[in-house]
Amino acid sequence: MKSIFYIAAIIVLSSCVPIKKYQDLEANYKKSQEEQADFKTRALDNENKVAELQVEHDVLQSEIKKIKDDTTDMGNKFRMMQVEYDRVSESNEVLEQKYTKLLSSGSVETAKLINDLEKTRVELQKKEDRLNQLEKELNAREKILVEKEARINELEHIIKEQELAVERLREKIAEALLGFKDKGISVEERDGKIYVSMEAKLLFASGKTAVNPEGKGALIDLAKVLETQTDIDIVVEGHTDSDAMNSSAHPKDNWELSVLRATSVVKIMLDNSNMDPLNVTAAGRSEYHPVDENDKAKNRRIEIIIAPDLSQLFELISGS
Repeated sequence: MKSIFYIAAIIVLSSCVPIKKYQDLEANYKKSQEEQADFKTRALDNENKVAELQVEHDVLQSEIKKIKDDTTDMGNKFRMMQVEYDRVSESNEVLEQKYTKLLSSGSVETAKLINDLEKTRVELQKKEDRLNQLEKELNAREKILVEKEARINELEHIIKEQELAVERLREKIAEALLGFKDKGISVEERDGKIYVSMEAKLLFASGKTAVNPEGKGALIDLAKVLETQTDIDIVVEGHTDSDAMNSSAHPKDNWELSVLRATSVVKIMLDNSNMDPLNVTAAGRSEYHPVDENDKAKNRRIEIIIAPDLSQLFELISGS
């Protein structure tokens, strides 16, 4: 009877460990999914804002072209009006000279001359008023043109600075990982973000989530570069191939494997650097984002996506 009690106790105790581990994995998996959803939302917001900025830039360019065309047309009208004004002014001077000569004669010709002179003066005043109006409109358009060109230059300057900052960071990362270049690591810039892709064979044994020593060294080198960057968001994505997993232990499937591998990478980077955890997200994408349908080894990878802080651009948009 006593032996039966011992056996039952052993069974209960032995089952506690897998259950606790399973609960931890479930919690980590749920947290990673939530973080991934949050990152996707923020990434989508950022991309929408950048698209909004580009639209504003294009609209401003179009408006500037139209204003320039209108200003050129108005300038031509202004010059033609100036010529006409000068002609009428000369005619007025001739009439005034004749008027002075004939003023004392009291003739019919004098009366006609006075009438013509009055008509000329009225016409001259109208043209002078129109010239003044055109001049005001030209000045107003030139002011708008200067303001819009300044806005365009400001946008282009900040965009250029962001592009240069991303390129400088990409060069630093590539230099830091130069020793791993032929071991399944690539660094590239796409759509304003830096993508560091590491093949799984550099980091993990088959089906495992613990990072091996060589892979750990690469991650630490990368973390040392990123810890000096404050204005960035980092998401670490785990990717698998399409081969199904058949395991009773954890990880049980490709979703768990991708999430747990991403989490392992994040922990190593944070434990061996001064990176800000608030800027880092771990996410799993399972088999659903392959890079090569014909090469499963390339699909088994960790992707570290580094996005620059675009707050300066967005403040500029909001303040417009």
